[in-house]
Amino acid sequence: MTPGAAPPPVPPEDADEPSGKGPGRRRFPSALTVLALVTVLVWALAFVLPAGGYARTAAGRPVQGTYHREPSGRTFPERLGDLFLSPVNGLYGVRDARTGLVGPDLSGRLYGSAGVFLFVLAIGAFITVVFATGALDRGIGRLAHRLRDRGALLIAGVMAVFSLLGTVEGFAEETLGFYGLIVPLVLALGFDRLVATGAIILGAGIGVLCSTVNPFATGVASSAAEVSLGDGIALRVAMWLVLTAATTVYVIRYARRVRADPGRSLCGFLPGDRAQDRTAEDTAGPPPLTRLHKAVLILVALLFALMVFSVIPWSGALTGRADARPYAWELGWSFPQLAALFLVGAVLVGVVARMGEQRLSATLVAGAADFVSPALVIVLARGVTVIMNNAKVTDTVLHAVEGAVAGTPSALFGILVFVVNLPLAFLIPSTSGHATLAMPILAPLADFAGVTRPLVVTAWQAASGWMNLWVPTTAVIMGGVSLAKVGYDTYLRFAAPLLALLFVLICAFIALGAAVG
Repeated sequence: MTPGAAPPPVPPEDADEPSGKGPGRRRFPSALTVLALVTVLVWALAFVLPAGGYARTAAGRPVQGTYHREPSGRTFPERLGDLFLSPVNGLYGVRDARTGLVGPDLSGRLYGSAGVFLFVLAIGAFITVVFATGALDRGIGRLAHRLRDRGALLIAGVMAVFSLLGTVEGFAEETLGFYGLIVPLVLALGFDRLVATGAIILGAGIGVLCSTVNPFATGVASSAAEVSLGDGIALRVAMWLVLTAATTVYVIRYARRVRADPGRSLCGFLPGDRAQDRTAEDTAGPPPLTRLHKAVLILVALLFALMVFSVIPWSGALTGRADARPYAWELGWSFPQLAALFLVGAVLVGVVARMGEQRLSATLVAGAADFVSPALVIVLARGVTVIMNNAKVTDTVLHAVEGAVAGTPSALFGILVFVVNLPLAFLIPSTSGHATLAMPILAPLADFAGVTRPLVVTAWQAASGWMNLWVPTTAVIMGGVSLAKVGYDTYLRFAAPLLALLFVLICAFIALGAAVG
């Protein structure tokens, strides 16, 4: 692998198959397959579950204690149509103001996922254009090479950059292109391959776990929970800072132990790993950044800064009042504006990098195509919600747990949301699909438990991110340990104490968020 060369971008956190292909090898079903099975199962259960509903506020939120049984009013042909039209309705379906049903007509309140769908494609186009310029991977490569003589700084620098990219845009599978550079640099400093593996996987993974404005996690979950992308960002930023620092210290501590005593390495050393067995060519750095690369990196930084600024409800954040009047300079953007922002940004990056009209057009199309998979996952997951709403069983599910949730302390409720989502994250490693499927149930439960919906978003994404630090159903883990030539079982032994620490810290932050929220 060429040092610093990134592979073609794949959807962040949505690559569902582990590496390793061979005859007779069974692989875990993809997110689309799992969601298709869930769709059929939910459709069948809707015939068994009784229909019912809550009285709702003007904002559409259920009023506790008002659940009542009512007929679904759906004939079998209509329900059969709900099943086959669920992906279509999930994309552009609307809630009819009179019947409360979601269908393919274009009257009523928008309820589909078209805005999120287009936003994912726009992000895909933007990220692909950025990688096509070579600026991002070369910038990270230059940073790593510049710190090559300072072990702790190298590890901290790589993890900080990867964590930052993970928290703002779901940087995960893109890290696979950096093993060819970082592994030799780490070995040159007297560390082992696990140090490189931990710095890359855990650095980016912690960023995704503590997503602040990551569109594939926080963005999709916030949309499904009907809250702003910027709601709850203060807690997420604090959580990101603390967990990133703790993870970095953990990896550096292990690295120093290995350098002091190579016999304490969990993975050992392969022939050629030790400094005396390698040539200068093995640790050669990437080419320097050009003016164009620097201009592209500056533009990317400004674009993400604008995204963060545009989605934060500044009036509420600065005054502490949810009903505060928005400031005149407050943008309050949502998915349509953000999709436009990243499409324009992709074009600007292409122009600055002098890609040319034909190459830029082809890259935009290819980038959007690469991200069709997670976009379809979102649509299919939203289709499951449509089936439940049309059968009027969503409120029935809410009512089944209302009694238990209503008396639960808010801190305990937030922790339960985190724990309950752990097995779901294993079954659906796609963060987008997991969010779209679970949030329509979890968010209203927060209303009953007396906690804010943004806290539920934070608890959910922490569960998804924590699982994706170790589960073998993600390309980030299996591809990473393969490229680093580290056994998966060895990586688990290395990461297990940290995973336990992160579990405790996550629960503490969720409890804190419930207490102050």
